[in-house]
Amino acid sequence: AYMQDRPRPDELARAVQDFLRDEISPRIADPRLRFRLLVAINGLGMIDRELCEAEPLMREELATLASMLDRDPPVCGSPGALREALISLNTELARRIRAGNAPSGTARALRAIADAKLRIVNPRALRRYARAGRPSAGTPATRPPHNLKGGQPE
Repeated sequence: AYMQDRPRPDELARAVQDFLRDEISPRIADPRLRFRLLVAINGLGMIDRELCEAEPLMREELATLASMLDRDPPVCGSPGALREALISLNTELARRIRAGNAPSGTARALRAIADAKLRIVNPRALRRYARAGRPSAGTPATRPPHNLKGGQPE
């Protein structure tokens, strides 16, 4: 719950982003300053998407990882607890991969998780990959799988 009804944090981020892009950016001639302004505008877009979309995507990742690792998904009441649970499950998955014991469907699940993270940090890159024919989480990779221990095909 937010302390105030309006504006919500995501609305504030969007308003500042719009102001910087529409009112300030056209007035900046210095290339270095313009670049830094664009970085700030993009950062505000990430904050907006994080505020609006991150928790459901994190819960989806938690369910995916728990299922792959044959564990019950932990109940997480706060964003901090959710992040800690994700760190724990990702650490366990990494240990299994390093040991050569990756669960079935690991590559597809990790691709789906990476796609979800790109939806937050760089949705344009995700669209670019899709246009270029990059496999989505629902299609097999075009390269043969590799054993991470030796780097040789399985």
